[in-house]
Amino acid sequence: MIEYNPAAARYYQEVSEQCIHYLSIDGVIFGFHQNQLKVLLLRWKGTEEWSLPGGFIRKAESVDVAAQRIMQERTGLNELYLHQFHVFGEAVRYNQEETWRKINLPIQGVNWSERTISLGYYALVDHSKVVPTPDFLTEECRWWSLDQIPALLFDHNYIINVALASLRKQLNDQPINHLLPEAFTIPELQRLHETILGYPLDARNFYKKTMASGSLERLSERRAGTPHKAPYLYRFNLRPFA
Repeated sequence: MIEYNPAAARYYQEVSEQCIHYLSIDGVIFGFHQNQLKVLLLRWKGTEEWSLPGGFIRKAESVDVAAQRIMQERTGLNELYLHQFHVFGEAVRYNQEETWRKINLPIQGVNWSERTISLGYYALVDHSKVVPTPDFLTEECRWWSLDQIPALLFDHNYIINVALASLRKQLNDQPINHLLPEAFTIPELQRLHETILGYPLDARNFYKKTMASGSLERLSERRAGTPHKAPYLYRFNLRPFA
């Protein structure tokens, strides 16, 4: 259990004075590693309770700028690719009393916290470049595979499900190059699609469809260290996403 310390008190006082009341941002940060789609989660101090990264919107900043700031603080990356995918505004989103009891964090003086509407953003990042960084309310920030995510605080399991459904629906319209290194093979790209979609794809049809899209450029280099004939490396031609 964490203690309600002066730093937490100052934080909520600053939030109350400097941020837009009743409105927050929740971020689903997707990364792709070892053929698995992963999400960055935070563990609250002194507990085994996990949640998504999130935060509040300062009165002087736009919602997109606030989302960038919140995600940058947790990943160490600048100019993240973000997509606002949903607004979570149900009248009762979660059991507030039970949630605050789990993290032992009183919200005295924050009378607008009874109901908060959240803007859901997802980020697509290169897993290898992220430096997971907790904030002062949490003590661990790490990746979780989608199939191993525990029961989360608030309504964050639901938010992840909605984010994944949105990513799947818009897969061909989103620059998923952000989930890959700059150079990759066609089989690696296919595995990324299969991981996001949750089912296998025919290799021949995938190759034909991908090359016909005009979104890839073949490089002269090949992937070294493979057991069979070394495949060519490709990179994204981002003009189709412009």
